[in-house]
Amino acid sequence: MGHNRSHHHPKITGKNLLISIVLNIIITVAQLIGGFISGSLALISDAVHNFSDVISLIISYAANLLANKKKRTKKYTFGYKRAEIIAAFINATSLIIVGLFLGYEAIIRFTDTVEIKSNLVIWLALLGILVNGFSVVLLKKDATHNMNMKSAYLHLLVDMLTSVAVFIGGLLMKYYQIYWIDALLTLLISIYLIYISWEILLKSIRILMLFAPEHIKIDDVANEVLKVKGIKNIHHVHIWQLNDAGSHLEAHIEFTEDIKLSEFDVICEKIEKKLLEKFQINHCNFQPEFIRDDKKDLINQD
Repeated sequence: MGHNRSHHHPKITGKNLLISIVLNIIITVAQLIGGFISGSLALISDAVHNFSDVISLIISYAANLLANKKKRTKKYTFGYKRAEIIAAFINATSLIIVGLFLGYEAIIRFTDTVEIKSNLVIWLALLGILVNGFSVVLLKKDATHNMNMKSAYLHLLVDMLTSVAVFIGGLLMKYYQIYWIDALLTLLISIYLIYISWEILLKSIRILMLFAPEHIKIDDVANEVLKVKGIKNIHHVHIWQLNDAGSHLEAHIEFTEDIKLSEFDVICEKIEKKLLEKFQINHCNFQPEFIRDDKKDLINQD
């Protein structure tokens, strides 16, 4: 016997993501051709990064479709809610790999500076700023409360910043013939790329490994539950995230008296309200106990 309640978050559609995919395909082709014609490593790096973004955005879009449209079944009782976390993990990993590749290419270019056709670099970088900037605006709202969308948003944000850097570099090459700036900008872009991806990678791993959310301390949760009148003990506690939309909790609760099921429901309502307000735990499952001979450890080691 248990008590189960969940609080749901709004569904996120992938329309804006699809628009961003189409725009990124266009800018990738343009920058790749322009990079080879101009000889700019920074522009080619931007194009390669854009191409990885197209793949990542497609993965994010597919994951979003799975998470929103595939219903739960007897075989898949959680549905495809984890699809977006897997997509975030793949995207973050790909960003780090691209960052390492660009960094390596930049270091090599430092020892082999070449003259670059800066006019083409400037115009294509400007196009990249406009296209990626528009895509960033499209995804900004969804990125605030969805890890998959955040990973896609960061891909596009880095693309935009990369294009800004390439644009500035193009101006420096055109007016001051500072061609080594191309390699320097590429190196800085690669470092930033790795830095912003690391957080998403770690967070997605935490969720996939069923770790307790970082902002929740189990001792604090237990102490809050024990404040409710009639509760003697809470044990066998598990807290995890199915995705980044909220946290789940299951626990055994021992009562001081042999209460009725209706009384248990009232107490659970109080606990759920407290946990939602203080810890953003939006799905609870409690097993009631009274003088049951089992281990009372907060975390069961079996």
